[in-house]
Amino acid sequence: MIEINFGDHRKGVVDRFPNECPYCHKIISPILITHNKSSKGVELIFSCSNQQCQKAFIGFYASEQLNNFNLFDVSIGEVKDVVFSENIICISPSFSKIYNQANFAEQNKLYEICGVGYRKALEFLIKDFLIMKNPENEKSIKIKALGKCISEDIEDVRIKMVAKRAVWLGNDETHYVKKWLNKDLNDLKSLIQLTVHWIEMVFYSDELEKNMPE
Repeated sequence: MIEINFGDHRKGVVDRFPNECPYCHKIISPILITHNKSSKGVELIFSCSNQQCQKAFIGFYASEQLNNFNLFDVSIGEVKDVVFSENIICISPSFSKIYNQANFAEQNKLYEICGVGYRKALEFLIKDFLIMKNPENEKSIKIKALGKCISEDIEDVRIKMVAKRAVWLGNDETHYVKKWLNKDLNDLKSLIQLTVHWIEMVFYSDELEKNMPE
C-alpha cells in the first residue's frame, strides 16, 4: 500500500504502482508526476524510470472504499509483438502475422474481436504444418474443417490433444453463446503456445532424423 498526498490536506492509499512501462515494456519503478480525479476514482500520471524511455503514462485506480484505490488499468502505449522462432515462421509465415494482429487488437482493448484473430492464426499454423508434412494432400487440407484436420491428419498425440482444445476455445470466441464459461483469452493463448511448442518439437525431431539417419 502506498500513501498519496492529494493536496488540500487530503491523503489516500493506492494498492500499488504499475511495474511495467507500456512503451518500453521494461520492469520499472515509475516516478509519480501528478494526479487527477476520475469518475471511477483517481488517475495517477507517471514517468517511466528507464532513462532510455522516460515517457509519461497513466495508471487508472478505482475507489474500493473511502480514500483507498486499486490499480485496474494502465494507458495504452506501444504494442510489443510476440516473437516466434525462425522454424515456426518457416512453417507458417501467416501464423506469426495474424497472431500479432490479434495481439495488437487485444492490447488496444478490442476484446470482442481479438479472439477471432487468434483462432484464425491457429488454423493457419495447423494447416501449414500439415501441408509441410504432407504436400501431396495440400488441396484437401486447405478446404477441410480445422477440427477434422486435427482429428484425422495430425499424428502426434500431444499436438492433437492441445490443438483440439485450442480450437474449442477459439470457436467459443466466434459463437453467440460460449460453452467454456470458465476459460478466457489467456487460456486460448496458452493452448496456442503449447501447440506451437509441440509442433517445434516434431520439427526438430524430423530434422534430427533426417540429418542423423539410422
